[in-house]
Amino acid sequence: MNIETLREYCLSKPHVTECLPFDDVTLVFKVMNKMFAIIPTDELELSIALKCNPEWAIELREQYESIIPGFHLNKQHWNTVKVDGSISDSFIKELVDHSYDLIVQSLPKKIRDTM
Repeated sequence: MNIETLREYCLSKPHVTECLPFDDVTLVFKVMNKMFAIIPTDELELSIALKCNPEWAIELREQYESIIPGFHLNKQHWNTVKVDGSISDSFIKELVDHSYDLIVQSLPKKIRDTM
């Protein structure tokens, strides 16, 4: 998976916007103003930071060398996934979906009902 494919997949989710980055080299994706994915573009190895259920985050880190605690974020709730070929594209999409769903579920019911 390349950076453009990953970017397009994040943007394909309902109500997702690509926001002004923290800097000139970071892509930030939000749903209803809540961040669910971060892609640093200045690293040699493509990676994406995603929100994750804390228990699953720990389990994933134990199973995959390519998944590490999220950078600059609450390390318990975010994973950084190195997109290096050791994890399938479909599993990366599943992780993006999980992060997106966690944010949507955390929105007030009034907002979810309008989505």
